[in-house]
Amino acid sequence: MTIACNRENIFLQEWDTPYGIPPFDKISVSDYMPAIKAGIEQHDAEIQAIIDNAEAPTFENTIAAMDRSGRLLAKVTNVLLNIIESDYSDALNKVVEEATPMIAAHSDDIMMNPGLFARVKAVYEADQSGLDREEQMLLKKFYDGFIRNGIGLDEASQARMREINSELSTLALDFANNLLAQSNAFKEQTGFSVASYYDKMASIADRAEREKVFRAYSMRGHNGDANDNRELVLRTMALRIEKAKMLGFENPAAFIISDKMAGTPAAVDAFLGSIMDAAMRRAKEEVADMQKLMDEDVAAGLLPAGSRIEPWDYLYYAEKVRKARYDLDEAEVSEYFKMENVRAGVFATASKLYGISFEKLEDVPVYNPECETFKVVDSDGSLIGIIITDYYPRDSKRGGAWMTNFVEQREGVRPVIVNVGNFNKPSADKPALLTIDQVETMFHEFGHALHGLLSQCRYQSVSGTSVKRDFVEFLSQVNENWAFEPEVLATYAFHYQTGEVIPDALVAKVRAAANFNQGFTTGELCAASILDMKWHELGSIEGVDVDSFEQKACEEMGLVKEIIPRYRSTYFNHIFGSSGYSAGYYSYLWAEVLDKDAFELFKQKGIFDKETAMSLRRNVLEMGGSEEPMELYRRFRGQDPDPGALLRARGLN
Repeated sequence: MTIACNRENIFLQEWDTPYGIPPFDKISVSDYMPAIKAGIEQHDAEIQAIIDNAEAPTFENTIAAMDRSGRLLAKVTNVLLNIIESDYSDALNKVVEEATPMIAAHSDDIMMNPGLFARVKAVYEADQSGLDREEQMLLKKFYDGFIRNGIGLDEASQARMREINSELSTLALDFANNLLAQSNAFKEQTGFSVASYYDKMASIADRAEREKVFRAYSMRGHNGDANDNRELVLRTMALRIEKAKMLGFENPAAFIISDKMAGTPAAVDAFLGSIMDAAMRRAKEEVADMQKLMDEDVAAGLLPAGSRIEPWDYLYYAEKVRKARYDLDEAEVSEYFKMENVRAGVFATASKLYGISFEKLEDVPVYNPECETFKVVDSDGSLIGIIITDYYPRDSKRGGAWMTNFVEQREGVRPVIVNVGNFNKPSADKPALLTIDQVETMFHEFGHALHGLLSQCRYQSVSGTSVKRDFVEFLSQVNENWAFEPEVLATYAFHYQTGEVIPDALVAKVRAAANFNQGFTTGELCAASILDMKWHELGSIEGVDVDSFEQKACEEMGLVKEIIPRYRSTYFNHIFGSSGYSAGYYSYLWAEVLDKDAFELFKQKGIFDKETAMSLRRNVLEMGGSEEPMELYRRFRGQDPDPGALLRARGLN
């Protein structure tokens, strides 16, 4: 009846759009809240029907039914929560502010429902031999979800858990909104976006200007104004600590990692410690090399006597060292990386590996005019899915790059995926020319897209990228490995003016310099991962000050003073703007062991070896979370990953 009476609300209608693409052009901000309320109402009714089923609990009438439930709500939130990240407006943010606690409460209503859990538990404790592996994994995911969301707590504790979850969802939104405002203020102050920070810092010759830019960047969320995030960090940690202890864990890290591949915080700490030691040994060598060039500038009267490398000097002098050592000018290289050509190379690589093809779609709805949409088709002509690309920075888009779903894959439904970036925009006299790092990022995010697109799961809750957090980066990072292979560069690296393919000599320079500055690159990433762990290994925030805590953490991890973590606490959106990577930022390095070990197999067999590529597709990309990650990896690789692969690939062994 609700749907019948609301035919004008686009979310409450069947979408008559190509390939299930959301009708962005017909969505009004006023559609969201009524649709969310209708979605919650419908989901509640679906859950109640499962509980009221007079038949004994079975996989089909309980677990599969849960997986099928909530589709209207997901239809709305998949659009809303994607667009707020990439096309923010104050009106849309008001919707999110109203909807966020409502959705959190709804989730708690389900995950703390004793009648529903009783049915799930009955299926879980029954003989599972009649279930296939995907069904067993879905059952385990739902059962563990109830346990981890406090179904075993008493009534008062559950009430408190609801309060915690609601406040955490609001804090995350506040943190992200503050950071967007701070990033826009950075652009106003410097004239360029935070996405261009690393490139600009490598080229700004004026040292005072570099320091000014560094401080503007590194003090985001830390300026004592309305957008200061320090209190939000502390409050978030206080609530996460309280939640973990209520569930019987010593700290949030122990709780979060208990169902990840790593298993324990100790395993993560040991893993990160070994990488940090190697990175800092290299960083000290890099600082010494840079200091020699700075001393030359001192001798030439360009800098005062006694000048030493500071954090705002690192990228600038590293670029000088790179030019001197490898004769590599990134600006020259970028002239061969026109965005459209790079994207064509990304697509061509996937086509050659997995037998899929791409067709640009015109006249389909998009949420922003800068978006472009492509249909992905398998070798037999069947639809794989839809990929939307949205690559340029704008004030309404948060920083970084990511992949998400507008429509998730399940049996009978192909996905609609989006890749979002903040790459160099075209100018009046030049097309969009990407840096080496941006090319790598495009390959990375498309690796996530492949994981979502190629998924062949029956159940939505375990499809695509719905895998353990420290496994999800494997398939994005492994895709990066093809980016600068000569055979691949020949398919996309054409000079934007002459059309000339990138010369072999320049390719050789790019490859020779591939592991340059790994002390910095690995060190700042590892430092952020350790900082994340330090926060989430706290058992109390009593007496904790954000600044002193961060400083002590950097000292204890052995971070050289010339480097800061990739993300300081007040702009660490991965862990405080959402909970997605809390006690999980290590996942990038953890998954890199897998990705480098996997690519060593491709190097042995041939980077486009069809048998190896199809093994990766069939055994991993198509499987989503329908099996334990390490089992999937072993099926592809034939053995456990070699832990030394990461250090070998980064030249740190």
